Amino acid sequence: MNIFERMMSVDRRWVFLFLALVCVLTYKVDFEVEVRVTDEVRKIYNFIDTLKPGDYIFVAIDYDPNSLAELHPMTYAIVEQAWRKNMKIVFTALSQNGPGMADQAIRDISDSLKLVKTYNGITYPTRDIVNGIDYIFLGYKPYPALVIAGMGQNFRLPFPTDYYGTPLDSLPMMRGIQNYNQMKCVIDISGTSGIDMWIAYGQTRYGFPLALGLTGVMAADYYPYLNSGQVFGMMGGILGAAQYEKLADNAGSALDMMRIQLYAHMVIILFIIIGNIGFLVSRRAKNQ
Repeated sequence: MNIFERMMSVDRRWVFLFLALVCVLTYKVDFEVEVRVTDEVRKIYNFIDTLKPGDYIFVAIDYDPNSLAELHPMTYAIVEQAWRKNMKIVFTALSQNGPGMADQAIRDISDSLKLVKTYNGITYPTRDIVNGIDYIFLGYKPYPALVIAGMGQNFRLPFPTDYYGTPLDSLPMMRGIQNYNQMKCVIDISGTSGIDMWIAYGQTRYGFPLALGLTGVMAADYYPYLNSGQVFGMMGGILGAAQYEKLADNAGSALDMMRIQLYAHMVIILFIIIGNIGFLVSRRAKNQ
């Protein structure tokens, strides 16, 4: 039995163990991986960066815990960038488990704003993020197509109160705010088909600027919307999140995971190559 035949007969559990060891080692060893920023990610960053203090943006957190690793870093980077620039954010979560993701992100990012930090050469002082003044969280309602369409008329139609039960009209931030017309953009960060509803029932009907953050396996399906101009920017998976963190000069879990992903993919490709070589060698030996 030659070396390739032995490799093909190795118990797959050893392969998984080796891959796990590579992931642990690359996570523990601190080194940087070069990340090249694509135009579709840069457009989102530049759009947010050019907005003024007091401008409103809408962030839809439409993902569940199974997509948290890919999509949470996008939420953290975008929201912190907006809050550092004193923007106001309207949050919603149209996935059943989305409210938990949103509530956690809001609390974590609010804590981060209590620290003095320097991003891209600009030092930002501490500030307290206050519900009803710096943001509102509308929460979750079923039937996302109806909710998205209803918010285009008035946020108060599907959400007479916020996630915490406070009437919208009693929140200072909502004075004079009716619908998407007062939002500079909508950013949907989603691991579900809810993106289709934001495009069909939101952007197409009301014409607001729409950007997407989605999982890596979903990204290819939405490039036609990017090319048509219905979507002005897009982040795909861990790579998209890492690109945004690099632009924002706010290194987080996405840039950390790029090290793991890079070497894990290299290991997988190596085993695929070895397996194919072993198969071809074994078939040739049988034919002879």
